[in-house]
Amino acid sequence: MDFYIVLGLARDASLNDIKRAYRRLARRFHPDINPGDGEAARQFRDILAAYETLSDPTRRKSYDSGAVTAPVLESPTVGFEGFDFSVRVAGAEAPTFGDLFSEVFRSRAERVDRTAAERGADLHDVIHVAFEVAIRGGRRQITITRLERCVVCSGSGVVRSAARQCPSCRGAGSVRTVRGHMVFSRPCEACRGTGREPEPTCPACGGQQRGMHTETILIQVPAGVTDGARVVVPGKGHAGRNGGEPGDLHLSIEVEPHDQFTRRGDDLHLILPVAVHEAALGARLAVPSLDGPIRLRIPPGTQSGREFRVTGHGVPARSGGRGDLVIEVRLVLPAVLDERSKELLREFGRLNADSVRGREQER
Repeated sequence: MDFYIVLGLARDASLNDIKRAYRRLARRFHPDINPGDGEAARQFRDILAAYETLSDPTRRKSYDSGAVTAPVLESPTVGFEGFDFSVRVAGAEAPTFGDLFSEVFRSRAERVDRTAAERGADLHDVIHVAFEVAIRGGRRQITITRLERCVVCSGSGVVRSAARQCPSCRGAGSVRTVRGHMVFSRPCEACRGTGREPEPTCPACGGQQRGMHTETILIQVPAGVTDGARVVVPGKGHAGRNGGEPGDLHLSIEVEPHDQFTRRGDDLHLILPVAVHEAALGARLAVPSLDGPIRLRIPPGTQSGREFRVTGHGVPARSGGRGDLVIEVRLVLPAVLDERSKELLREFGRLNADSVRGREQER
């Protein structure tokens, strides 16, 4: 069975493609929508298995590489007892070697341990976080859809009732088959070796033990989280089978860009527009920061590109404390419209031409 074919996807399908295909097919083949339809229930099981494998990057990688572990087979009980040497079976009635062991080696599907606890698959998603939230930390609401333990049957997949003896094996849990002089013992197919009559399938989950559930949860975003970081929420993946523990929710953080600040490590960088006269004569300017406006002194003769560092106004560091706010001065020329301003600039140029050219030559 090819999981990509089951979901109708190409092998390079993205995680979002896999999720969309699963939701579309689940709405069509879910047992609750097709009560009593065995074929739909079988297809839903295949769809669920495909989704759980392909939505988990680790399991998908193993599946794509062909490194898939075959289910463990139960060891049948073979009893060489009850030999009756007074009876000879010959001719067409004589058991062949294949006849003898056909009762022992059943198909793999019949031998899979259906009662072993199985951990639920992990969920993977991406959340977008505002720049300020990534710096300061905070809470973020997200909505997830996952397989939750069925509340009707408490995850058992059956309707609990008083235990009754299996009529096929009469409570023994196994049946014996005589082949010639040999007696073979194998688990009872009707009760799967329990000796009890099977309980009715849960009508809510169709025996799957789980059902789709959508919920909104709060995620704590740690202060100073970086773009691409991962946050793990334990127990918020798919519910396990047969009492197995649930998987985890793995979230990849995408930090939205800021229109003023850029982050470099634990420092924040800001470009500050400064007028020519402010840079030439000096000034005290209000500079934005994540903690509110701060006052910065621009000394006379400040050149474009000069950086000023304000300690303690950056990103919270893991080792404690905070990074710095680095402010880069960027000179902005005014729009000269009137003759008076033009004349003043010409006069300024005549008075300072030598000093400007001399400074450029020194560089």
